[in-house]
Amino acid sequence: MSNVTPTADESQPTSPSVDEAGPLLSPALLQRLERLELVSRKIFRGRMKGERISRRKGQSVEFADFRNYVPGDDLRLIDWNLYARLDQLFLKLFQEEEDLHFYALIDTSASMNFGTPNQLRVAKQLAAALGYVGLCRGDRVSVQALGPNGRNAPVVRSRAALWKLLKYLDGLQPAANQDPDANVSLHDGVKDFVLRGTSTGVVVLITDLMDKAGYESALRMLIGRQMDVFVLQVLSQEELDPPLRGDRRLIDVEDGDAAEITVNQHVIDRYQETLKSFLHQARQYCAQRSIMHVLVPTDTPIETVMTKYLRSRGVVR
Repeated sequence: MSNVTPTADESQPTSPSVDEAGPLLSPALLQRLERLELVSRKIFRGRMKGERISRRKGQSVEFADFRNYVPGDDLRLIDWNLYARLDQLFLKLFQEEEDLHFYALIDTSASMNFGTPNQLRVAKQLAAALGYVGLCRGDRVSVQALGPNGRNAPVVRSRAALWKLLKYLDGLQPAANQDPDANVSLHDGVKDFVLRGTSTGVVVLITDLMDKAGYESALRMLIGRQMDVFVLQVLSQEELDPPLRGDRRLIDVEDGDAAEITVNQHVIDRYQETLKSFLHQARQYCAQRSIMHVLVPTDTPIETVMTKYLRSRGVVR
């Protein structure tokens, strides 16, 4: 979204700060999040034992199935009672409990520092909430900004490490306006993440998708890493329905491009049509590649997003 310079007869709306008052997650919300679980639509091999029941068979206390014995199998797993009845060797299989590697990637470009509530703050709240859900289930959680700030993001396990995650999020700031070195495109940010990492898992990209270079190449890189990809597109009410009228000078906050326009109902209608088309194309692009896309208006309470929006779309359960 562009910054707006009004005519001399109009007052410029103040741009909200990302550092709005209050904690990212309230105690009441934390209690509700403890009952949720991150959903993985793919099978990943966890590094450590966790609380998540895998679709793979392994060793635990919960019985799953039998299979025929083959030479080399562990003799301790043979069901000797079954052998006594059937005179055949069968192995007992158990549910494998494993951890999941969860990544939340936050777009901190200048366009995210917009709207009331602020888009970047809502992105932080979503990342913190999803990260806490993973921590409560013993998953490995990495919440990080796209670009250089993502390189010092902590990888944490267990709910006792929530403070590390929140401390990192509190330190994230939007990229400086019109600074090409501070603004990282979705392509470059995701490329940096992919080149640094070696693990697969669930990745949630939290962004407004407002990038002149497009979002397609970034999503293709995540798919290429065999990640289970979700996109949370965060847009403020000012993006969805701009409260603008009259003569305006629009300035792109990321590259400084400017345009003089007169905003009337016809222009607003054309904007709404263009935005509707953009959102439809994004949803269609994601659906064709098995990426779950969820539009998150910033005026929707985080609790509603987590317990209704994301649950209904299969991000959590």
